[in-house]
Amino acid sequence: MKIFKDRQSAGQLLAEKLKDIKADIVLGIPRGGVVVAKEVANELKLPLDIVVTRKIGAPGQEELALGAVDADGQVVWDETLLAQLELRVKNLEFRIKEERKELVRREKLYRQGRKPLDIENKEVVLVDDGVATGATTLSAIKYLKRHGAKIILAVPVASREALDKMENEVEKLVVLEIPGNFAAVGQFYDEFLAVFDQEVIQLLK
Repeated sequence: MKIFKDRQSAGQLLAEKLKDIKADIVLGIPRGGVVVAKEVANELKLPLDIVVTRKIGAPGQEELALGAVDADGQVVWDETLLAQLELRVKNLEFRIKEERKELVRREKLYRQGRKPLDIENKEVVLVDDGVATGATTLSAIKYLKRHGAKIILAVPVASREALDKMENEVEKLVVLEIPGNFAAVGQFYDEFLAVFDQEVIQLLK
């Protein structure tokens, strides 16, 4: 079931749905989310910035998100998954450290010396290219709330399960599609190419 041509067109469709909202900043979650966010920011004529969070993958199953860490070093865990896999947080400390290091590297690289935009008391539109488990998105939401932002979460596609975790955390939710059988975000795009660091840097310029 393909819904979107690519991230750019998904961003344009999302922007159409957002055109009546009042907001101050558009924030993309790197990397793919920044491509979608760029289209939204252009359309709404708002400044674009990023919020970087890093997934903490399960040992031996890196794609399976046990949780995610934000720029403050705070972690949002999927307690159900931890229990199912019989994993303990204290045994995952080294993974948190690794991901935090990568997060700091990316923030520095993407911003190219620019300071993050001030989000305190601002209405921000938080954009990703899709939400499967919701770990990284939820981590970004918690981070933004801690820093005083009001959040409108805008995504082209999301799983019902992820939205259930997030709808009470944000001021407003804008989702174009909530498909039933959700394996991965890429299944809903005709073209879902890897996004590289260089592209994120260009989009933020």
